[in-house]
Amino acid sequence: MTPDIQQNLLARGTWMRILYMLLFAFLYSIAEMVVFGIAVIQAGFVLITGQTNPRLLTFGKALSRYVCQMIRFFTFASDTLPFPFGPWPNDD
Repeated sequence: MTPDIQQNLLARGTWMRILYMLLFAFLYSIAEMVVFGIAVIQAGFVLITGQTNPRLLTFGKALSRYVCQMIRFFTFASDTLPFPFGPWPNDD
């Protein structure tokens, strides 16, 4: 094994990132279920009232940004840790 590979395998920062990725993979699966729930509830609101629920709409926008942040972290496109280690995204 070359020294470069050995150094990469022993890099603490990489292993910490992998642990964070496992945590965010779990949070991602929860977020998927919440997104589906919001979609079903919003569809019910539209069917009954003819319009969306503004609070669910705001939360849904923020949740979609959160999921995007997690995916960017998973794919190494960002080094910024998503919520709960960073701020919850706003909806604008």
